[in-house]
Amino acid sequence: MNLHTYSLYLLVMAGVTYLLRAVPFVLLKKEIQSPFWKSFLTYIPYTVLSSMTVPYIFYATESTLSAVIALATAVVFSLLGRGLVLVAVAACVAVLLVDGLIF
Repeated sequence: MNLHTYSLYLLVMAGVTYLLRAVPFVLLKKEIQSPFWKSFLTYIPYTVLSSMTVPYIFYATESTLSAVIALATAVVFSLLGRGLVLVAVAACVAVLLVDGLIF
């Protein structure tokens, strides 16, 4: 790739990134009053994070079974109100136990 093409791609990416961040501020000058839109926008970060994280969980271990058990363990611990560190440790221990039993 030559310098001209690279610079063009970089400029387009910078413009798109800027527009995605600036346009909502320009269009939404006053506070959102609708309860639907407030709740919708509140859950967007969680939705994006889960859509990026959950598929990778199934490829992070040696077997799909250990990944499913770790995901179930993490969901149960989080539903019980445990902290992020304890949920992650419990999921890791579940993977180690299942992989230790399988292999």
